[in-house]
Amino acid sequence: MNIALIFGGRSGEHEISLISAAAIARGIEDSNNIVLIGISKDGKWYLQDKSELERIKKDTKSPLIIQEKEENLVSVIPGKGKKSFVVNGNCLDVDVIFPALHGTYGEDGTIQGLFEMLDIPYVGCTHISSALTMDKEKTKMIWQSVGLPVVPYVCMKRFVMMDSVLYDAFIEETEKELGYPMFVKPCCAGSSNGAAKANNKKELNFAIMEAFQWDDKVLIEKSIDAAREIECSVTGNSITGLSESETEDVIAYIPGEIAPSHDFYDFDAKYNDPDGAQLLIPAELSENDLEKIRKTAMAAYKTLDATGLARVDFFIDKGSNAVYLNEINTMPGFTPISMFPKMCDAAGLDFTNLIKMLIDQAIKKSESKNKLQTSR
Repeated sequence: MNIALIFGGRSGEHEISLISAAAIARGIEDSNNIVLIGISKDGKWYLQDKSELERIKKDTKSPLIIQEKEENLVSVIPGKGKKSFVVNGNCLDVDVIFPALHGTYGEDGTIQGLFEMLDIPYVGCTHISSALTMDKEKTKMIWQSVGLPVVPYVCMKRFVMMDSVLYDAFIEETEKELGYPMFVKPCCAGSSNGAAKANNKKELNFAIMEAFQWDDKVLIEKSIDAAREIECSVTGNSITGLSESETEDVIAYIPGEIAPSHDFYDFDAKYNDPDGAQLLIPAELSENDLEKIRKTAMAAYKTLDATGLARVDFFIDKGSNAVYLNEINTMPGFTPISMFPKMCDAAGLDFTNLIKMLIDQAIKKSESKNKLQTSR
């Protein structure tokens, strides 16, 4: 099988993608042919030399490096099916795509829509679900509509920030509604880029300005008292998956707990500081609470019509023990310290079989879609 592994991208998580993709490449069974396609930070696509794959397989701690050779520029031609990728006039054979892309232009539905137009199977959520789950406000609205618990929040749009009268009124109302401290984050950015905790009005104003560097909408959330951070890996096809299908059935794995050494689980704690957080699998919860997390994670996943994979994140109030959904990540990290593959492994699904299952799911999802009628 020819697997196109696409990585890099125009995202604040570009470097994380290079690490995730390297791990995925090592996890793909040797019987497959891997086609490496790196997307530069300015959005150009480059076919990578076979030597790059050999290099990261030998150096198991190294991320992928994107070689930007003009002669290896990739063009995409819709309508050619599995031969849609073209380099120097030659078509690449691609049976399935694994987009190891995080954040903007990676898991926000844009590239998934392209793959749909190309009619090539791809790992992960559809373009619609990807777009919904990338928008934290819209995700919360959908969860609320079916009675799932979310952290109290408000959303500020750029037009409010640009009008001093509207802005001051919005801040005053937010202070009354949520109280300090608050968490501020861009609505559509990943890995805590642009996120900050605000303990007072000065910090809130600064955090809002920083978040607007990343997005045109900013989410402001109530800080849950001494919250514990719980995560749960989920796989499967919530639209067509059958319970008797081990590949497509929606499964939630053993929940894990993040114990950050930082003020909160920010970008540095996730990726830069090796001691930024302690990862506990399973989370230190009772069996009943672990099962409650798993069931809520599956409900959150299914409500958004998710397919492929996701990591669902929770807060637990230490005082009341109340559980709140925080967010969902439809292409979670595959780095050596990433929770998603660790939680799957703790449940008996090792890395190689996880990658194989995700690829098999992608093919079945495509087969199911191609049975649908699109014209008369």
